[in-house]
Amino acid sequence: MDFKQEVINLLVEICQDDVVKENPDIDLFESGLLDSFGTVELLVQVEDRFGITVPITEFDRDTWNTPNNIAMQLADRK
Repeated sequence: MDFKQEVINLLVEICQDDVVKENPDIDLFESGLLDSFGTVELLVQVEDRFGITVPITEFDRDTWNTPNNIAMQLADRK
């Protein structure tokens, strides 16, 4: 499984919705799939699973708003 798919699978778990897989360009915040609690959970899981630390101060909703964007941001930090 490639890294992007692993990130999307993690987002499916956190958002509890397969639409994340079906539409990787969906805006997770506008659609209500991700909130501030989910964001914290995402960052904790990213560190646990992938060993990538993302400070909450660097998490910008405009940049980290879709599954594709999140996967791209994390790939850049690997």
